[in-house]
Amino acid sequence: MKGGSNALLTPLEVAEWLKVSEITVKNKYRTWGLRPQKVGRLLRFRERDIVAYLEDNYG
Repeated sequence: MKGGSNALLTPLEVAEWLKVSEITVKNKYRTWGLRPQKVGRLLRFRERDIVAYLEDNYG
C-alpha cells in the first residue's frame, strides 16, 4: 500500500507542498492524473494521491 493518509488538502496546501503556484495545481491536476474530491464546489485532494503521484513520477 502506498503512503499518505486520507486527509483532504486544499489546492493551496498541495501547491505549497509541490512548490508550485495554486493556479498551476488547478490547471494541471488532470494532466498529473490527480483525482479531486469535490466538497460542494471546492476542490480537495487526498494526501495519499499526492504521495502516490510523487512516488510514481519522481520516486
